[in-house]
Amino acid sequence: MTDPIADMLTRIRNALAVKKEEILMPFSKVKFNIAKILEEEKLIQKAEKTNLLSEIDEKEKKQREKIKTNFDQLKISLKYDKEGNSIIRTLKRISKPGCRIYTTKDDLPWVLNNFGIAIISTSQGLMTNKEARIKKLGGEVMCEIY
Repeated sequence: MTDPIADMLTRIRNALAVKKEEILMPFSKVKFNIAKILEEEKLIQKAEKTNLLSEIDEKEKKQREKIKTNFDQLKISLKYDKEGNSIIRTLKRISKPGCRIYTTKDDLPWVLNNFGIAIISTSQGLMTNKEARIKKLGGEVMCEIY
């Protein structure tokens, strides 16, 4: 897989389309930080790191320990409104591995007249475009969410 962030966004989009409550995906620090930003912005309910071995029975646990398949997972609980519509309307990957998009502190994107967010990878870590504007930081525009 060449773009795990795009894969993460696609998994979330697909889960929202079929109204799933939660999704599991392979864990990485970048995906976990993106999920934590979505949780802080109240676009998802919860993001947590889990391990599959804690949820399976003893027989299968012993088999997995033999072949060393003990991988961490990222578990995301999705959020819906009272009518059952998802809180997230659009997830869009901006900077891709083949075409990186960078921005300066003066040219940070305004997403949906500042009702949406863009996730920016800065020298101080991942943050929203609003936080980056306050801290006067530019960086790579990872994705837009509204």
